[in-house]
Amino acid sequence: MSAEKKHDYHLVDPSPWPIYVSFSCLVLAIGSVYYLHNEVSWGMYLGLALLLYGAYMWFRDVVIEAEHQGHHTPVVQIHHRYGMTLFIASEVMFFVAWFWAYFDISLFPNEFVGSVWPPQDIETLDAWDLPLINTLILLLSGTTVTWSHHSLIEGDRKGFIQGLIFTVILGFSFTLLQAYEYSHAAFNFSGHIYGSVFYMATGFHGFHVIIGTIFLAVCLWRGKLGHFNKDHHFGFEAAAWYWHFVDVVWLFLFAAIYVWGS
Repeated sequence: MSAEKKHDYHLVDPSPWPIYVSFSCLVLAIGSVYYLHNEVSWGMYLGLALLLYGAYMWFRDVVIEAEHQGHHTPVVQIHHRYGMTLFIASEVMFFVAWFWAYFDISLFPNEFVGSVWPPQDIETLDAWDLPLINTLILLLSGTTVTWSHHSLIEGDRKGFIQGLIFTVILGFSFTLLQAYEYSHAAFNFSGHIYGSVFYMATGFHGFHVIIGTIFLAVCLWRGKLGHFNKDHHFGFEAAAWYWHFVDVVWLFLFAAIYVWGS
């Protein structure tokens, strides 16, 4: 009998990576908890190494399916778009939780914060210093990734690569400036709700910037290998969607926490 495929869908071959990555995350979580209680870090680093290896191998297989085996047909790409849209929607709800916590305590301050917001013993950060610079950096990175995307659609590979290079550099610069800001903040994470909410909201956003920068750096590497074209580039398009999401979240954080909250 013929094994010829008679449909546009991709029936994924059995893969060891989903279960491997799941156990890697479990090792990482247990190792992290053990480190927080006993300051023994080898389990955490082992879990991280296992996770990074599994993620690399899994992503490698997906790239092979898309670029060399031709499994990512237009129908499959539509479903990828649905999946990425739902993922970003879940990320929106993740940040809603931190905004909810922030506005709940800031709009209705209780006796634990002196019934005022921000608390009187907190020296807030100047919104018009590093936070403003980081805002401009992210806004500029949104334009460079859009430039890169449109260059790819128009067949301009040089502009595509240049735009991605600038975006990765800007994302890395944002992370460096945020680390500098954290190191010079007059308050820490523990001891009061202001520090907890501030670092959880902005810190998780910073983590998303790091993930987005890696995402775009991988697209840059793939682009230099000639993996994308104007009709087949959803891997890069998904990275661009994610980056725009990160930009928008930062605008809300900047306005709510840095400007209004100070």
